[in-house]
Amino acid sequence: MGGLRILGIETSCDETAAAVVHRREDGTGEILSDVVLSQLDLHAAFGGVVPELAARSHVSVLDRLVSEALADSGVALGDIDAIAVTSGPGLIGGLMVGLMTAKAIAMAMALPFLGVNHLEGHALTARLTDNVAFPYLLLLVSGGHTQIVLVNGVGDYERWGTTIDDALGEAFDKTAKLLGLGYPGGPAVEQAALSGVPRRFRLPVPMRRDPRLDFSFSGLKTAVRQMAEAEAPLSDQTIADLCLAFQLSVTASLDDRIAMALERFSQRFGTGSRPALVVAGGVAANKAIRTTLEARAGKAGFRFIAPPLNLCTDNAAMIAWAGAERMAAGLPFDGLDLAPRSRWPLDEAATALIGHGKRGAKA
Repeated sequence: MGGLRILGIETSCDETAAAVVHRREDGTGEILSDVVLSQLDLHAAFGGVVPELAARSHVSVLDRLVSEALADSGVALGDIDAIAVTSGPGLIGGLMVGLMTAKAIAMAMALPFLGVNHLEGHALTARLTDNVAFPYLLLLVSGGHTQIVLVNGVGDYERWGTTIDDALGEAFDKTAKLLGLGYPGGPAVEQAALSGVPRRFRLPVPMRRDPRLDFSFSGLKTAVRQMAEAEAPLSDQTIADLCLAFQLSVTASLDDRIAMALERFSQRFGTGSRPALVVAGGVAANKAIRTTLEARAGKAGFRFIAPPLNLCTDNAAMIAWAGAERMAAGLPFDGLDLAPRSRWPLDEAATALIGHGKRGAKA
């Protein structure tokens, strides 16, 4: 078997994952194994991820998941070409668990060691699943990040837009909690919206026609709260109607931002080769968002690519693949003194934004 076989480890938040990926010599990829253990039930009672509990859970299961991933792949540890592990951004405790495990394996087996940016894993997944050519436009929508990124090549990213306050996944979670729905909020809001009555509630569309390509969701979240307070006590139908209004507003905002980004891309590169709009991250699982953005991409002459749902949420296959891509591109390996990074922007030259809804700089 030629090419590269990479063992990947992911422990940045509330999924513990290990995978083995094969990057063939022609640049195409294959997932040989992908093992993910979700901590959803562990954190559901708290309405969000508890970092200490997440780290302890990673410690208790990671060794077993690595063994399972190797067994499922049919590749012996001695035949692995490198170890790739998420080293940021994420929760420090979880990142430390994955890093220490990966470093131990790399040292014991004298293997190259690659610390991978979790966001780069999402950014490059479409090359694993669809062999997408550079450059392409990426919309990354997850619990911690909402960004528009130009992907020029491996390790070469331009951030065109980011959130100035809440990430979209965070806004879904907070809206679900406000309305008494379950955790995680994205699937709960999407399910409730299915029985919503259109146009009963009208919510603002954040940043519509703003010349910047940034996002903002804290004001929308506040508008939902104010409407919910005015309608209290909330019936199931009112909750469904509010969820639909929220989802429609979010989708319209994304559509507006992406339309401008596609135009910017077209002016710079043209559309003769049918470039790709890639949507990745957990929120990319929302069907309404996917349908709207697919239509927008088609109108602009772009291919629309969204990885399979299991590769939109956190997984180790994307980390292994990012490691393989970096290795194939000749980028340097990392030393065993590599430290975890809670914040790690893809485009390190981009200016961090200070949001109104959350203290601190948003990458």
